[in-house]
Amino acid sequence: MHVPVWLPVGIIVVVVLLWGILIFNRLVRARALVREAWSGIKVQLRRRADLVPNLVSTVQGYATHEKTLLNELTARRGEALQAATPADAAQASAALSGALGRIMVVAEAYPELKADANFRQLQEELSEVETELQGARRYYNATVRDLNTSVGSFPTMLIAKPLGFHEEPFFEDDDPTIEKAPQVTFDGAAKA
Repeated sequence: MHVPVWLPVGIIVVVVLLWGILIFNRLVRARALVREAWSGIKVQLRRRADLVPNLVSTVQGYATHEKTLLNELTARRGEALQAATPADAAQASAALSGALGRIMVVAEAYPELKADANFRQLQEELSEVETELQGARRYYNATVRDLNTSVGSFPTMLIAKPLGFHEEPFFEDDDPTIEKAPQVTFDGAAKA
């Protein structure tokens, strides 16, 4: 029995074609997961931003002379809502978190505000949103890691780059204060 010359070449072509299809489908799936994860971050950022007007109006009722901080918080909310890329969103998120933190510090000076039921409920909702946002960030960064690994790995890169797949940016917090451990001193401690 004689095997035609084109048969082994045809088998190789079919195997390479199937391999290419499998890689393409894996890349499409990874890109879809990154987009889904980014959507999850945007939802949590929107939820947090939607709490800001209520927080501002609640604090405003008690801390009328904190107008500058309340205006800053409102401005940071607007920036967070305008962010379109992970880098912009991370920067806006850090700025909004800082402003929210300063509002919480201000609230410590107003016992009536801390006791206000609306304020306590807003604090709880913000805490819940921050926890969910942290989970969404981790999920997004994990999907980006997987996609970037695939796009940059040989032989997948032979298919990924020509077909328009590229590495995606991680959602990174640019706050330099989180990179250093805080200095703790006990000045009032008794010395032996």
